[in-house]
Amino acid sequence: MLQSSLIGLAKWRELAYDFSLLVKTRLCLLVLLTTLVGFLMGRHDVALPYRTLLITLVGTALSAGGVAALNQWWEREWDACMERTRNRPLPGGRFHPSGVLAGGILFSLAGIVILLLLVNRLSAAFAVFTVASYLLLYTPLKRTTSLNTLVGAVSGALPPLIGCTAAQGRVGIEGCFLFAILWLWQVPHFLALAWTYRNQYTRAGFVMLSKKDSSGVATSFQALVYAILLLVVSLLPVAAGLNTIFYLLLALPLGSWLVFQASRFTQKRSHANARALFLSSILYLPLLLGALLATKR
Repeated sequence: MLQSSLIGLAKWRELAYDFSLLVKTRLCLLVLLTTLVGFLMGRHDVALPYRTLLITLVGTALSAGGVAALNQWWEREWDACMERTRNRPLPGGRFHPSGVLAGGILFSLAGIVILLLLVNRLSAAFAVFTVASYLLLYTPLKRTTSLNTLVGAVSGALPPLIGCTAAQGRVGIEGCFLFAILWLWQVPHFLALAWTYRNQYTRAGFVMLSKKDSSGVATSFQALVYAILLLVVSLLPVAAGLNTIFYLLLALPLGSWLVFQASRFTQKRSHANARALFLSSILYLPLLLGALLATKR
């Protein structure tokens, strides 16, 4: 009896783990974080509308998880060719493709409908743009052009606009800055990742910049350029009157550190330096977003 219960529990844990891989839980958490920051930056009233915030996060989570599942359904055969993705639920044969397709559509639509009916049309529209650009533009472009990184960055930069429009019914300058920061941040972040796994991406047939840039010269240079642009743009909220001068004390060293890591990657294009840039970008974003909230006027 006890043994069968333990076996059943283990199976449920495996199922939960596979589900988390399917909806890309870590990516969804990042999406929710940026949506939350967009909401809080866009809200100027003293009283926080917790109900609207909760509904916004639920709707965003459903649409983000749904499109992540649809992306894996689309790329299941190619994921099987890459060591870093071959153990995902679909290439691993643990989930059925038709079930994932149906679930992904259901989750995506449910999230959009929740935002449309319980938040506002503009937030729902940005959720539609996020899902559509990720699935219908970024995903197929990964097979045809290295510009897919810039297109995919648009999808990743839209969630703050969902939060901002949910809070104030319009995009606002806060949303514009968050969109720009998120879009610029994703380029060095993903270029470092793509160069690290360049051989796997090439074998799977994905067209990344690193495919025709085996030396890493162009990849590292672009990462540095976008890191510098990110540093500049990240300081502008003070000039726009959104944040106090104390924000600069946090944003300037954070951005400078990311530029430093990108310059190291430019000087020596090694796996270690690419990995250092990637990890630095992961640390950078939540710290910068926290600085934006902590020093908001």
